[in-house]
Amino acid sequence: MSTEYSDLICVLTGAGISAESGIETFRGAGGLWNGHDVMEVASPEGFAKDPALVIDFYNQRRKQLAEVEPNAGHYALVKLQEYFNVIVVTQNVDDLHERAGSNQVLHLHGELRKVKSVLDPSYVKDIEYGEIQIGDTCPKGGQLRPDVVWFGEPVPAFDVANKIAEECAAFIVVGTSLAVYPAASLMYFAPNDIPQFLVDPNPAMDHVRQLRNMKVYKENASTGLPKLVDELIGKYT
Repeated sequence: MSTEYSDLICVLTGAGISAESGIETFRGAGGLWNGHDVMEVASPEGFAKDPALVIDFYNQRRKQLAEVEPNAGHYALVKLQEYFNVIVVTQNVDDLHERAGSNQVLHLHGELRKVKSVLDPSYVKDIEYGEIQIGDTCPKGGQLRPDVVWFGEPVPAFDVANKIAEECAAFIVVGTSLAVYPAASLMYFAPNDIPQFLVDPNPAMDHVRQLRNMKVYKENASTGLPKLVDELIGKYT
C-alpha cells in the first residue's frame, strides 16, 4: 500500500444502491407510499395519528427486504475491504450491506429489522423479517415501534459518522441525491486534500463544484462501484 495513503475509506451510501436490489424508495415513488404522504408513515406525528398504518408500512418493508438480495455494488464494497479499512456509513435501513459481507456498517437512520419501545428507548430487539402489531410491547408495557430515525427526530449516530469522516483518507459517496441532512454534510467533515468519489447516475453537481478533489462516476452503483473499487485497488495496493 502506498505510504501516502491511509487505509481508512469512508463510504456514504443512500437509497440508490438499495433500489438496484429492488427496494422501493420514497424518491422513486414521488414521495408517496400507497397514496400516503411520506410524513404520514415516517414521522412521530404520523405515528401518533395512525400507529397501525405506520406499523403496517414497516411490516411490509421487512417482508420486501426478505425477498431481495445484495447487488454488485454491495459486493464491490466487500471486495474493497479486503485491501482497506472500509467503514460504510449508510442512510439505508436495510441489511443488504451486512448480507453482502461488509463488516463495518454504521446505520445513520436506524435498522429496519429492529424495533424499540416508545416507553424505554434502551429496549431494542431484532425481529429479523417478522412483524409487530398494535399491542406488542416491551417488558415495561411500552408499544414497540420501528427502530428507525423518522423525519424530525435526531440522528444519534451522526457524531460517530463525523469522526469517521474526519479520519478517513478517501471518501466515497454512492446512490444518494445528497439532499437529506445531516448525512449530506458528512463529506465536508473529511480532510480537504483527500480524494473523494461520487457514484450516481444523477450526481448532485452543487456538491461536486465545492469539492475540487471529487471524481464523478455517472453510473448506477452496480456498475460504477466495481469500476471504482478496481481502480483504487490497482492504484494504492
